[in-house]
Amino acid sequence: MPTIKTAVDVATSAEIVWRVLTDFPSYPKWNPYLVSVQGNSSSGARLKIQARFPNSHAFKFSARIVKAIPATELRWRRRRLLEGVFDREQAFFIIPNGIKGVRFIQREHFSGLLAALIMPFISGKTTKAFNLMNLALKRTAEAKH
Repeated sequence: MPTIKTAVDVATSAEIVWRVLTDFPSYPKWNPYLVSVQGNSSSGARLKIQARFPNSHAFKFSARIVKAIPATELRWRRRRLLEGVFDREQAFFIIPNGIKGVRFIQREHFSGLLAALIMPFISGKTTKAFNLMNLALKRTAEAKH
């Protein structure tokens, strides 16, 4: 299963990182990748998301939250028109990192018939977008510390 995974260390508590991550109305103020998320952060909730890759136009998609464990993990899944063609599951993990704070991990699994064909076209820009979001989350969360 193709996967993209990025991480950043954040010098604050898991609770503060969780608050920043799940405060969807504030995304336009700080998030360069997920520029708009409408919905709530509870399991089963449907989200309407607008994303933007660096130097590109914004695009919209829907997702459903499949797991929400406060201060630990948020995960959503989205599908293209037909299930099993090109499915994606994006997850955010907040892992305690000793007295230094936490490690924020952003991961996306791709599956379906077209996943291997599409990955070469999106992996670079997706990795770059994830890293930009991670750094912005780090700055935002550490400023609230």
